Amino acid sequence: MDILVTYDVNTEDNKGRRRLRRVAKLCTGFGQRVQLSVFECTVNDEQYEMLRAKLVKEIDAEQDSLRIYRLMGGREGCVESFGIDTYRDFSEPMIV
Repeated sequence: MDILVTYDVNTEDNKGRRRLRRVAKLCTGFGQRVQLSVFECTVNDEQYEMLRAKLVKEIDAEQDSLRIYRLMGGREGCVESFGIDTYRDFSEPMIV
């Protein structure tokens, strides 16, 4: 399934900056950054549950915001992109 992960982490102190780095690192392991705090990920059900649990555990619910959107029908049917689009489809063969 394709998901969109967005987050806003309060970085007014060192703990917040560490949370921000850890949230970004978790997301990088499952997808690709398309904006500063936005990741597009392709995951199976098990990966989704694991990523969701880790992210919820990482954020501070009193200071931070986390949203996960399921893109029903895949990215192609849900996303319109204008301007620079850095998305790469890693399921297709890549020539390096």
